[in-house]
Amino acid sequence: MKILRLLALLLSFAWLPVLTSAVAAAPVYELRTYTTPPGKLDALLTRFRDHTCKLFEKHGMKNIGYWVPMDEKDGSQNTLVYFLAHESREAAKKSWAAFGGDPAWQAVRKASEAAGPIVSKVESVFFTATDYSPEFQPSFAMNPRVFELRTYTAAPGKLAALDARFRGGETELFARAGMNGLVYLHPLDAEQGAGTTLVYLLAHQSRAAAEKSWQAFRDDPDWIAMRDKSEAAGKLVAKVQSVFLQPTGFSPIE
Repeated sequence: MKILRLLALLLSFAWLPVLTSAVAAAPVYELRTYTTPPGKLDALLTRFRDHTCKLFEKHGMKNIGYWVPMDEKDGSQNTLVYFLAHESREAAKKSWAAFGGDPAWQAVRKASEAAGPIVSKVESVFFTATDYSPEFQPSFAMNPRVFELRTYTAAPGKLAALDARFRGGETELFARAGMNGLVYLHPLDAEQGAGTTLVYLLAHQSRAAAEKSWQAFRDDPDWIAMRDKSEAAGKLVAKVQSVFLQPTGFSPIE
């Protein structure tokens, strides 16, 4: 019996390197938003399509998706939104440094900005996937698609309860209503919402389909019961932001 217990103990410890490696291998995601000067969005998209995306991959950054907002209020005329994946924050830092120092990138940037800058503002937010998020990868279950980027700011101290509700069935109710949840994320940095924010990306067949799906979700008796139970001690969400996005012609996720 002692030998069997010792063997079981050794086998349990044998899994530790595998588990540690799996944790270490979990990627971080970077959401970047570029604002262009008036009339420069097409030039920016051309630079990404023809050069930038390839150079990102060259330097270890994985292209996930590229989108332009659908509504003017969200920057449809001057905004590019995209997701990258990195092995880690440190890997991201090294990749960006290598990219910035690449003579090929410097030549592309110089040529594309011969008539003036084509980017006026850059925003970057790093995320980690929640434990209930599916793997973020291209999917062609519905095509063409529109995408919805939603940002929930939790009420004070309520993010864990909000995650518990999503983990406990809310994502399944999205699917029941016809919405495809692609990824669910938490920001990594306090100044960008760590500990207070949930960001997720949905896919819909169309804007009209999105409207129908959201109405079906809100009317679902199971959702109503779940919401009421989870909010017995107060609301979980203080603020909701939604931006509808259409994929660019070079987006891996489309």
